[in-house]
Amino acid sequence: ASLMARGGTRRRRTMNEISWMTQLGAVELALGAVSGWIVWIALDTTWLKKFGVRSPRRLLQAHIDLIMMGTILIAVGVAAPDFPAPWSYFLAIGAWTNALLFVPAAWHDRKPTDLKANLAKAVSFALVSTGTVALAVYLITS
Repeated sequence: ASLMARGGTRRRRTMNEISWMTQLGAVELALGAVSGWIVWIALDTTWLKKFGVRSPRRLLQAHIDLIMMGTILIAVGVAAPDFPAPWSYFLAIGAWTNALLFVPAAWHDRKPTDLKANLAKAVSFALVSTGTVALAVYLITS
């Protein structure tokens, strides 16, 4: 993308001018878009069953969540490029883990109920919740 510089000339935006949160969000958004192929293939459940997938719907959930969380990270990076640590790390880690935790669930008939799975989900939700509340406070008070 380019920005208007003084005098009306255009210049290319450097990677240093794009926040790491926006860059990370762009990667997550791209992964979400590419995962659409898997969702399309998931319409053929007999094919996925050969790979042990029992709940193809979880792959759709991962696809949608990757797109949503990637878009959120892009927006945060644009709106608050200086959003401080540790809140930015909480949000970024939570955005990725929230989406990717749907993937292993595709190999189970029901939601995993073991302690590790529940702990991973709780930590992921806590990271996103804490990060987004901190973002709201940061943006309101800046």
